[in-house]
Amino acid sequence: MTSQLIFCRAGFEAEAAAELADRAAQHGIAGYPEAQRGSGFAWFRSMNEGADPPKITNIAFADLIFARQRIAVSAELEALDPKDRLTPILAALPAPSTNAGVFGDVFVEHPDSDEHKPLAALARGFGNALRPALRKAGKLTPAPDATLPRLHVVFFAGDHVALGVTDPRHSSPWPQGIPRLKLHHDAPSRSALKLEEALSTLLTDEERARWLKPGMKAADLGAAPGGWSWVLARQGIHVTAIDNGPLADTAHATGLIRHLRADGFSWLPQQPLDWMVCDMVEQPKRVAARMAQWFAGGWCRRAIFNLKLPMKKRYPEVQANMADFERLCAQAGIDVQWRARQLYHDREEITVFAFTA
Repeated sequence: MTSQLIFCRAGFEAEAAAELADRAAQHGIAGYPEAQRGSGFAWFRSMNEGADPPKITNIAFADLIFARQRIAVSAELEALDPKDRLTPILAALPAPSTNAGVFGDVFVEHPDSDEHKPLAALARGFGNALRPALRKAGKLTPAPDATLPRLHVVFFAGDHVALGVTDPRHSSPWPQGIPRLKLHHDAPSRSALKLEEALSTLLTDEERARWLKPGMKAADLGAAPGGWSWVLARQGIHVTAIDNGPLADTAHATGLIRHLRADGFSWLPQQPLDWMVCDMVEQPKRVAARMAQWFAGGWCRRAIFNLKLPMKKRYPEVQANMADFERLCAQAGIDVQWRARQLYHDREEITVFAFTA
């Protein structure tokens, strides 16, 4: 039996576990999920056996919505002696799946939940002791190397850790799967962090270089007070901000944002745009349908939008909303691809990036 550890937003453990179990079943991988509400993590226990069993690594991390990070766990150590955690952890290290026999980096982490936040100081201090010990043992490169497997040491308690591995090319590049973003003093609202995180998480480096260029044109539906418009304007993009409410002075100060007092569900551009973004507080089914209308009408080529989720049956709601989105686009003969993630700066919502070829 092999185990996959999933970091997620506290309160969404059941959704993260159900989603990975669903994906595993689609790939013929037998197993079962385990989740405890509020813990900030979930498990998927794979039970496939045989000479060549289906691999859970065939499930692309980028396809998972509720997982911040997915770690292949090789060992769990309990009842560790606080006086010497290092020796048993070094003895139980997983073997890197490379000829080099070393790890390119190590993350010492804990789940992001109220229960586990007191472990932050322990994880930080233990990491400072573990790195030189790994290098002395010839198990860690002198500097981070993203071409080699990454070691994860996850503390659940002072005497309980899990050891696992991720491939840096197919996992989150941040400890706990949380990007470290700082709100700019000119940002009109904290919602700016959501769009900044979406651009860094849902787009590749190559896509950002190709699709975020000065002079492009965008619309921001439900823009007030202008946080998302401001983020796009900082990329040199000309934004039409659609909202009956006012924009912050710092949004106007960019000189690239034109504010129109109108309803985001009825306004349409006079010509096709490069981007449309939307963070309107509305039923997710209605938002998904409106986003599909934009693509079906050829009014944008790329979009980032949020879907606010209900208190219950949140994963089925996402499945239904995105199935409707795909169906409406297909009916219009539009081939639209999409990726989604529940971002660190999201709350009861997910963020979707959709684009045409």
